[in-house]
Amino acid sequence: MIALGNDHTGYAMKKAVMEYLDSKGIPYKDFGCGDVTASNYPDYAKAVGRAIQNKECEKGILICGTGIGISIAANKMKGIRAALCHDCFSAEATRLHNDANVLAMGARVIGVGHALKIVEAFLDTEFSNDERHLKRIQMLEEN
Repeated sequence: MIALGNDHTGYAMKKAVMEYLDSKGIPYKDFGCGDVTASNYPDYAKAVGRAIQNKECEKGILICGTGIGISIAANKMKGIRAALCHDCFSAEATRLHNDANVLAMGARVIGVGHALKIVEAFLDTEFSNDERHLKRIQMLEEN
C-alpha cells in the first residue's frame, strides 16, 4: 500500500499519480489535500509518515511545490527516509542504497510525464540489502 500526500500545489500531480497507480493495480491511500485551496505541507508529510510508521502503508509519495519542504517535514519522523527526486536515476539509487520509503517530488519543478517515470523507478526498485548500505541506514537511525 502506498501513502499519498500533497499540499495544494501538488494536487494536480497527485491526481496523475493516482491514475498511474490505478492503471498498474497498485493500492494506495490518499492522505493529501483534496483541492487547490492553500494548505500546509507538514500536515500531509506527517500523515504519510504516520501511515508508514504504523505499517498501514509500506511506502509513500509526497508532492509539494518544490518537494523540499514536504521532504524536510517527513524526514523529521523516526523511521522515515524521504528522498527528493527529480530524475529516475536518483529514484532508483535511493531505493538501492538508502532503502528510502518515501519519494518526494516538486510539482513546480518537473512535469507530470517525468514524475510518473520517477514514481515507476522508485516503486520498481528493491533495496540492495548490501551490508555497507545496511550499516549506513543503521547509522541514520541512531541520531
